[in-house]
Amino acid sequence: MVNKQMMQRMGYALGAFGHDTYYVALNTYFMIFVTSVMFAGSGKNMATLIGLVTTLVVTVRLVEIIFDPLIGSVIDNTESRYGKFKPWLVGGGLVSGALLIVIFTNMFGLALKNETLFITLFTIGFIILDSFYSFKDIAFWSMIPALSTDTKEREKLGTFARFGSSLGANGTTMLVVPITTTITLWLTGKNEQGAVGWFWFAVIVAVISAGTAIITALTTHENMSIIRQQTQKAQLRDIFKALAKNDQLLWLGLSYIAYAIANVATTGVLLLFYKFVLGRADLFVVVGVIATVTGLIAVPLFPVLTKIMSRRLIYLGGLVLNLVAYGLFMFAHSNLMLVQIATVCFYFPQQLIFLSALLTITDSVEYGQLKNGVRNEAVTLSIRPLLDKIAGALSNGIVGFIAVAAGMSGTATYHDITAANVGTFTVFAFALPAILMVFAGVIFAWKVRLFEAQHAQIVQQLELQLHQQQTTTEKEV
Repeated sequence: MVNKQMMQRMGYALGAFGHDTYYVALNTYFMIFVTSVMFAGSGKNMATLIGLVTTLVVTVRLVEIIFDPLIGSVIDNTESRYGKFKPWLVGGGLVSGALLIVIFTNMFGLALKNETLFITLFTIGFIILDSFYSFKDIAFWSMIPALSTDTKEREKLGTFARFGSSLGANGTTMLVVPITTTITLWLTGKNEQGAVGWFWFAVIVAVISAGTAIITALTTHENMSIIRQQTQKAQLRDIFKALAKNDQLLWLGLSYIAYAIANVATTGVLLLFYKFVLGRADLFVVVGVIATVTGLIAVPLFPVLTKIMSRRLIYLGGLVLNLVAYGLFMFAHSNLMLVQIATVCFYFPQQLIFLSALLTITDSVEYGQLKNGVRNEAVTLSIRPLLDKIAGALSNGIVGFIAVAAGMSGTATYHDITAANVGTFTVFAFALPAILMVFAGVIFAWKVRLFEAQHAQIVQQLELQLHQQQTTTEKEV
């Protein structure tokens, strides 16, 4: 029989599965839907409408970044019979799921009949969708420090969640074409990724996202230790002050964002590498296979590694492996075996670095509580998605810049690429990201000091202080 602790881990993993299924559908495949079928039949206005929707989506997501700590504050100050996370987790899942279905349509032909009204309604709908998704995102990942104060149990929760995330993200990538094509064929007789196929794909994703959020809410239980029974709440004006005082969170954030920018920049241009440098775009599918397999191996390996080494060594070791990958990419030229080895070295550490960073950020909740006297779970954990969003937004510009600078845009082909183009590509795609990786490693090794042993000491110190305060208060009463 499955005990409550294992049930909680499994429920949390299912929530991560649904959450990343939604993330990939929104961040990757929605734009493919927009550029392929959303405005089919609109004639010469198609390019304009696609440009408008693309600009709106990017703008909304960039502006929303600055609100993540404020969202975290709202969650931290929530009081309900279900705790502070579950209302936002379930509510965010239901609302963002329903609106995902709406945006994966042309609003029943409105885009073709009244473009101004369509853009207005789409903008309003997408802002609401992105807001509720952010509440769900921050509430979900902020639950880890609330479910346990024990470092090892947090590692297990993080590992289960990341395994679920990998299955959700990679499973969506593998099934999106079969689902959209098969449903279109069933309902229209056309063997293509039609609008009806995309609509039902969104329905499936929405049901999975909202359904697994409900499962997570039903199977998880907030730990009500004395550390979490603190009654003082952070005021809105004090949010950024509290973050600024949490030096370990900020140093880790600086290291992680340097890593994240380098990582997403390289990930975004690997297709260009295969297409224009190797001249083998047909082999790019191997990258997807490598990313999936290495992720599914690395995630369950994480708790095994933490038994024989610290998260500090895992994080730094992952960065070193990435540097090896960059070296191989730069000198592999057309040697496909070296390229594949480099690809493995590049993708394998991703999950290990993510988990090390996530759990260190999680432990900084107690570190900040000890320094500031106020416990900010959601505010602190909002930093991780905020950093990923910044890196993702910057990566779009980086990828576009590299493509243009290296002559790999427009109608260019493999045969048009010169040695100078390859050199330019290598500098921006591999050499500069490698420098960012070195910077991330130096900052982490030099400034980050919050790890397993230190966190355990902080928890003990907090418990002692709070017990003493509680005793003093009882005597005064």
